[in-house]
Formats: sequence, structure tokens, C-alpha cells
Amino acid sequence: MLEIRNLHAGVEGAEILKGIDLTVNAGEVHAVMGPNGSGKSTLAQVLAGHSAYEVTAGSVTYDGRDLLGMDPDERAIAGVFLAFQYPVEIRGITNAYFLQSAINAVRKARGEEELDTLDFAELLEEKLKVIGWDDSLIHRAVNDGFSGGEKKRNEILQLAVLEPRLAVLDETDSGLDIDAVKAVAEAVNKLRSPDRAFVVVTHYQRILNYIVPDHVHVLSDGCIVRSGSRDLALELEAKGYDWLREESAVV
Repeated sequence: MLEIRNLHAGVEGAEILKGIDLTVNAGEVHAVMGPNGSGKSTLAQVLAGHSAYEVTAGSVTYDGRDLLGMDPDERAIAGVFLAFQYPVEIRGITNAYFLQSAINAVRKARGEEELDTLDFAELLEEKLKVIGWDDSLIHRAVNDGFSGGEKKRNEILQLAVLEPRLAVLDETDSGLDIDAVKAVAEAVNKLRSPDRAFVVVTHYQRILNYIVPDHVHVLSDGCIVRSGSRDLALELEAKGYDWLREESAVV
């Protein structure tokens, strides 16, 4: 589904990603871990098409298409989704209106019939049942006055409604207490499917206790320095990141 080859990227002339190679197949969950400043969030933003980041070398192929040649809205229509580390607030726009507008924009671009209010309400009710949540967030303005946990839950609700094929979760566990991490993780697990892949960007191992990854990759100084199974995440939890920095420096 996703093929990243020799990806170099940066911001304001500073190189952050220094040759990323990564293959993500449909149905897989990949965890990308690493210390602060290693390039984790930069990778997520580049995949989503953030205009502040410049790709200077390499390629990214998504479902056989040149992802880097697609505008952010084209990527969203094609099924690429980014859950933000710091979700933005949109005052005056309810979640229900926002979600209906978003899904109808995608459907229109794909040549599908748009959903009227009744059909959308039925779809929303169905998705809430899938992830096991109530409708308490639906009629509030998007993230306005939300707690950290509510913002992250709202991102996962958007994921459920939009049904992307590739979901990139940028530090979804950041700032959450253990109950909120469990709630978000359980919802993500319910959305796993053979046709959908996840890239979970995280600093800590704890969310991987609940979202069990197929592969774990460690970023350090803009490069993937180690890949492995979930056991690698447990090793990082016990040892930290310094041993990998020292090992890669020797190599």
C-alpha cells in the first residue's frame, strides 16, 4: 500500500528526514517510535502533504500512485488520513456539520451521491456503535473547549466516519491519562481491517500495550535505525533510546 524510498525532507532549509525506507502493507499496523526531534512528526506531516515541509529527495508511492505529487485534498480523497498531535479548534462549526461536509466532499470527488442529513445521521449512529461511544461530542463545536482526551477521541471518530485506507496517528497518546489512552486504543482496534493500514507515531510504548503493532521502527536523527516486532517497543521501554543512538554511531 505504502512504499517510502530514500525519503529526505526538512523545513526552512533544515534537513530532518535523512533517508527513510519503509513499506506498509494493507492490514498492517506499524509503530514509529523515537526520541524528541528524531523526525517522527515530520514523517507524518510529509505523508499528509503539509506545505511547510519540503521533500528534497526520495519517493513515496501509495496504492501505485505518486503520493508526493498529490495535493493534500487529493490525498484525503484517496484515503490518506492524519490524526493530529495537536488537533485544531473550529469555533462555530459543530462536529456533525463538519463530518457531514467532510464525507460529502470525499463522496462528491469520487463521483458518489452525497448523503442527506437523515442518511448521514444513520451513518454516524452506526459508526458510534462500532467504536462504542455515545453522541456527546457531536453537537459541540469542533474541539472547542474540548479536553485533551476529547480532542483525541474526536480524531478517531473522524477516522471512523471517513474510513481511510491509510491512517497516520501522530502521537495520539500525547497528553492522555491511562483511561483515555485505553479508550482511544480500543476504538482504533475496532477500526482495524484487512483493507486498512495504520502508522502509529508515538514517543512511548504504553499505547502499544493496547494497539499491538505488526512492526516497530525506531527513528533517530532522521533515519530508521532499527526495525522489529512489538518486543522492540518493550526493549525501548526498559532501556530508553540512548543504547540505539550509541549503536548506530558505532556502525
